[in-house]
Amino acid sequence: MPTYVYAVVKPDGSLGDTFEVFQRITEDALTQHPQTGEPIQRVPVLPQVQTMTDKGRFSNSNLERLGFTKYERAGDGVMEKKAGQGPDMISAD
Repeated sequence: MPTYVYAVVKPDGSLGDTFEVFQRITEDALTQHPQTGEPIQRVPVLPQVQTMTDKGRFSNSNLERLGFTKYERAGDGVMEKKAGQGPDMISAD
């Protein structure tokens, strides 16, 4: 389930304190604070995507096992295959 950020709407229309709520994508946005009943609005935030290989989740062997191909920059306009199927190198030429 996604985490949504909400902000309390102050009487002057500005946004106040924020908090997070786990909700299904299909659920409507909340309009009142679940504890205080104050008016709130959902605040747009960028999604967080893990790109680190700290636990091997995106290691070359895991990517290959899952059917992905990975290329890394090897020089000026040249990409070298590190995992998966396809040509060993591709270039911009």
